Amino acid sequence: MRELIYYVAVSLDGYIAGPEGQFDSFPTEGDHMDVLLEEYPDTIPTDIAAHLGIDQSSGRFSTVLMGAATHAVGLPDMPSPYRHLEQVVFTHRELEPAENLTTTDANPVEVVRELKQRGEGSGGGRDGGTGDIWLCGGADLASQLRGEIDRLVLKRQPLLFGGGIPLFTPGDYEPVRFDHVRTRDFDSGVALTEYVRRP
Repeated sequence: MRELIYYVAVSLDGYIAGPEGQFDSFPTEGDHMDVLLEEYPDTIPTDIAAHLGIDQSSGRFSTVLMGAATHAVGLPDMPSPYRHLEQVVFTHRELEPAENLTTTDANPVEVVRELKQRGEGSGGGRDGGTGDIWLCGGADLASQLRGEIDRLVLKRQPLLFGGGIPLFTPGDYEPVRFDHVRTRDFDSGVALTEYVRRP
């Protein structure tokens, strides 16, 4: 079954963006970038990857999920930021049609369960829309999908934000155990940590 993977940058104090959605403080240079570009090339917006000459064919994802605010970060310049993937934007507003992008106001849990049933996760590479599912953000969508997240890949940044958009919006107290897979520390101060949901 395909995995839902929450792959996201996060500050030391647990924020994925500033109060207005700012994320430009996260370092985009350093020894961590080579690993991220090699293992997650499909998480780079299509036009940026093309400009940098990044081959996105070996990524693990075939679908990306976004809330309306996350999608809006690229507007108006990138109405279809990840058009090399199947993009699903959860919103109650109508958006202009864009390449390989679907908008929906359906229950995110039901949508993810249907996506997971499409085929086996590739765990590396993708074929016919059956690669894994990338939960790009934001916090509200992540909270709604908390029970469906199979894997967390956190790019812990050497920063304190002091406020902003959290990794998950607060909800009911319902502890869920994840097992540590591995952590890689880089000279840049970034730590790439992976967790998998305990069966």
